[in-house]
Amino acid sequence: PRPPTLDLLKPVTDKFTESVYVLANEPSVALYRLQEHVRRSLPELAQHKADMQRWEEQSQGAIYTVEYACSAVKSLVDSSVYFRSVEGLLKQAISIRDHMNAAAQGH
Repeated sequence: PRPPTLDLLKPVTDKFTESVYVLANEPSVALYRLQEHVRRSLPELAQHKADMQRWEEQSQGAIYTVEYACSAVKSLVDSSVYFRSVEGLLKQAISIRDHMNAAAQGH
């Protein structure tokens, strides 16, 4: 028969061996799970990045268009002096034409 101390040591050594095995493999399992997660989510993340870059380009184009439109409106506002000058000259030309027509009818 086996000594009773060996019967008592067997569960302890088995538990110790199992603990060492788990501790030795735990980092590998964690890294495997991490790699698995990255491999699964990387295509979706890459698609999101591409979408964001495309939206940024479209936004930049829209911002340029708005800035250009604002510049055009500001130029129109700044041109109001010239429009008033042209309006005054047109009124003068109409007045001269009316005088010339009246003078021509008087003859």
